[in-house]
Amino acid sequence: MRHLRFPAVLVPSLMLVLASCAAATPTPEASEAGGATSIDVALQEWAVVPSQASAPAGEITFTVTNDGPADIHEFVVLKTDLDPADLPTAEDGSVTESGEGIEVMDEIEDIPVGETMDLTVTLAAGKYVLLCNIYDATEDEAHYQEGMRTAFTVE
Repeated sequence: MRHLRFPAVLVPSLMLVLASCAAATPTPEASEAGGATSIDVALQEWAVVPSQASAPAGEITFTVTNDGPADIHEFVVLKTDLDPADLPTAEDGSVTESGEGIEVMDEIEDIPVGETMDLTVTLAAGKYVLLCNIYDATEDEAHYQEGMRTAFTVE
């Protein structure tokens, strides 16, 4: 009988330890319940490519890599109901970040080719645009106009 009593006490204790370890492991369910969501984003000539097009509302960490091949890029998160191709622009083709109908949530400036940087931002449900808003006067090119923009939805 003694041999049966020891496992009966050990099993519930072991289950509590395992449950606490499992709770510390991030899962999609944890993200939806209020934990941080992680999204990889590739910046390249000429696209912004997130690993997913939507995320649950709350804290989101964008891990942004400039895949180049040649230009420095930036990563801007805008809240807007406008289509990504219809944002207000300046004469040089860059987005007017203080323009009507858009709100800049946060950004990472000047990401060198091959570098990766993180941006953590708390986003409410709604429509967003992820973009690079660099204007290169030497090459007379606005990265936004070249196609470096994409829609992103927070649910």
